[in-house]
Amino acid sequence: MLLRLVAEFDLQRDVVPWLAARGWAAALDTSEKSSALYVVNVERNGKIIYTWKGNQRNTHIGLYDRQTKQNEHLYMFERDLHIISCSVNSERTLLAVSFRQYTEEERVSRLLQSVSKYLTLLIEIHPINNVRVLKAVDSCVRVQFLYPDEGKRTSTESRLLLASEDKYIEQFDIHVVEEEEHKVVIQNPGQLPRARVADDLIWAQWDMMEQRLFYIVPKESRNTLKCIQFYPDENFNSVLESHLDISVHDTRLNSYRKKSNTCKRLVNFGYDYCQDQEVAPKSLNLQVFTSKAGGLCVCCSLVSDIPDEITYSIYFLHKGYNKTFTVSLERTETHQLKEVAFLNLDYYVAAYLPGQFLHLLNIQHPDLLCYSLFLAGENARIDRLCNCSIQSPLVSTVLDCSAGSIYAVSISDNALLQFLWNSKQDSERLAALHCALLYVGSTADLEMQIIWWISENLSTCHTFDPIQEFIIASLYCRMCPETHNLDKLLPYTSLLDWTGVIPEVTCATDIIPLPILDFQNSKGFWDKFNSNLESVKYAEPHLHYHNNVLRREWLNLSEEFFFFTVQKEERRTTAYLRNIIENAKKVLAHLDTWDCEERLTPLFQEEDYQQQLLMGLMVAQLKEHLMRHLQYVGKKKIDQIVLDYVANLLNLIHRMMKEVWRRYQLHSCIFCFDKRGSAAEFAVFHVMSRILEASNGMCLPLPPGFHTLHLGLGVRCLPLHTLLHYIDNGVLHLTETCVRKLLRDLDHTEKNEKLKFSIVTRLPEALGQKVHQFWNHPVNANFIAQKYVKLLLEKLGNRQYSRPVPERHSVPVEFLPLNYLTSMLAEIENQDLHPCEKQDHVNVRFVEETALKHTMMLLDLKYS
Repeated sequence: MLLRLVAEFDLQRDVVPWLAARGWAAALDTSEKSSALYVVNVERNGKIIYTWKGNQRNTHIGLYDRQTKQNEHLYMFERDLHIISCSVNSERTLLAVSFRQYTEEERVSRLLQSVSKYLTLLIEIHPINNVRVLKAVDSCVRVQFLYPDEGKRTSTESRLLLASEDKYIEQFDIHVVEEEEHKVVIQNPGQLPRARVADDLIWAQWDMMEQRLFYIVPKESRNTLKCIQFYPDENFNSVLESHLDISVHDTRLNSYRKKSNTCKRLVNFGYDYCQDQEVAPKSLNLQVFTSKAGGLCVCCSLVSDIPDEITYSIYFLHKGYNKTFTVSLERTETHQLKEVAFLNLDYYVAAYLPGQFLHLLNIQHPDLLCYSLFLAGENARIDRLCNCSIQSPLVSTVLDCSAGSIYAVSISDNALLQFLWNSKQDSERLAALHCALLYVGSTADLEMQIIWWISENLSTCHTFDPIQEFIIASLYCRMCPETHNLDKLLPYTSLLDWTGVIPEVTCATDIIPLPILDFQNSKGFWDKFNSNLESVKYAEPHLHYHNNVLRREWLNLSEEFFFFTVQKEERRTTAYLRNIIENAKKVLAHLDTWDCEERLTPLFQEEDYQQQLLMGLMVAQLKEHLMRHLQYVGKKKIDQIVLDYVANLLNLIHRMMKEVWRRYQLHSCIFCFDKRGSAAEFAVFHVMSRILEASNGMCLPLPPGFHTLHLGLGVRCLPLHTLLHYIDNGVLHLTETCVRKLLRDLDHTEKNEKLKFSIVTRLPEALGQKVHQFWNHPVNANFIAQKYVKLLLEKLGNRQYSRPVPERHSVPVEFLPLNYLTSMLAEIENQDLHPCEKQDHVNVRFVEETALKHTMMLLDLKYS
């Protein structure tokens, strides 16, 4: 099971033993437990209100504290009542109760037409004292006390919301005074101030944690979602208005607007299981969920005309669009209730139909379907949640109304990894990988498991690169908590688009109007929500950092740096290039402060100027991007963010190498070229090739030493023709460290000399000048001599040369063509055109001797 449930409260475990100890449990008939003992409400402080029937069918109300795990008896009615809604204030001095006195049949049979069907009371319970009737009506009323901020001192005023099915919500202000013996009573109980909060609503939901009221009112051809925020200073105001075109898809809501005079569902105003079961088939299944990152979603289950289909819609108000999903079900019985349950997991909204499917919809990044996880069959099963009588009153919390149990719900790390290993489709792999990295959070063990999975599945993913996704998503997870709004500027995926499909699921996307906000100086959720809306207005995808121009700039800088390296006498690096190099040095120095342990893989042990240029360039471009959009953040902070980002990138690649190295139990013998590589080394070489491909695809820098290590493995594992093919096609990069060791360590067998010659002929000019001297072989000497002559003649062609060539005396070899060439080269040397200052042994004499040796070898003669 992907979702893990931890029971935080259970009536049978936490309440029944307490009732039994007091002699109250005997009245709980096993066949009637669902109606005799059930949860009525969950307050903001986590305390749970429940009700049960006593021995004489008296109706009791109790309170369970999840922190102290203690039960408390609040009140008892000396008659058999059906409690609909109940709430207690934070000081536990007042109790509001709404109950049904009689059913419609009982009223007719007892000739009680003049007696109200529902009664709402306000009761003093510290100690139990006066009872005040708030409502006596024929329509259902729900009650809910407002709660001040946690830690606030005890208040002498409580505020109570009354939500009526007659389509209105009002607030009562209740002042209390303390009399002798600490008795708390209501002040002026006959004149309780009240204020109308909302009118003409057809649906409402209470957010207990943030003290917010969401409700829908019909307005012309559309329905309007509104939100009222209640503040600790006893004020409230409307902060949000959003037009929802639900009626286009849902005939139920359309009919409510035209025909009904009652509000069909009040969400989180208490949990009356029996009452909810009566109205569920007829009521609107709609819920609003918010996330810590400023996401606001409206989840609605819609009516489908096809028997074996379920349709539900998620309105991502913080993104400006909604997605409507239609799921083809397995054959079901017609009498089964097809009601989707929605759960708030903060980063995800879960759409759950027991026995059919579990759909985890990504709130933060809902644009690509591949980041939402759809499970069916056994994978969709959630233990202990086998019916639709479930609610999500708090984030990552589930209330099973029928069983009277509350669970903390989360995504199981082990189950997610198991699902990742067993997945056969790219959509499942990508969604599971994204969930593991961004929702579960990056831990050492989780990263290790993912890296192992990547190393085993490099060839099975066809629509995305798992290495790229691992690097980008891990960086996003590590960096975004550092600064507000950084999540809108850094890339969270390597994909620009995704055209895959989810089997048995169709999706339609519609643009919706952005909500209208009306708040001032509000921090927390509304500030983040407004920030999300601003990102949508400014075309959010374009805000994320991309390496679009990085590759071109890197190639240009590489050429410039090569020019300065070859012609050191003319080296005058520009200020821009110096700054780029300095950026790279800062990154590497910053990285050294993190990793104090001995590195398992031989990386970061040499200089790689190409990669340093790329590091420095990425630092410069990312800094420019962040400075443009995070103007309120200081330059010093942005510098630190950028250094952390690039250093984390290099550290992630090193982490991948270390885990692969450890898994295949490799050691430093890969730099010994005296034997062929093992199967384990070839597997690591394959992983490194895919890492190189992934980094090249996104123009990401690699840790210094990566190319040397990769080339060393290639020499050990690949046949010569394949090795040279990889070098010619840029898969393997020739580095000074590896080439120097190869030329120095390999013996002079024909096979090794062929390898050396093939490598030497492919060396770039600058690198060749550094390593040719390490190969003491006639072929290498001939190559150096040819190159020296070519350089001299090129220099000669670039300068006016009109003097006759002087006669050269005492030439040791009487071979006129060679005599003439050496005389001309000596004259050029005398004119200070020597091109090889650092190789003192390379001169005309060296060329002459090399030419003679080479000629004697061709003639199979002995040279002395």
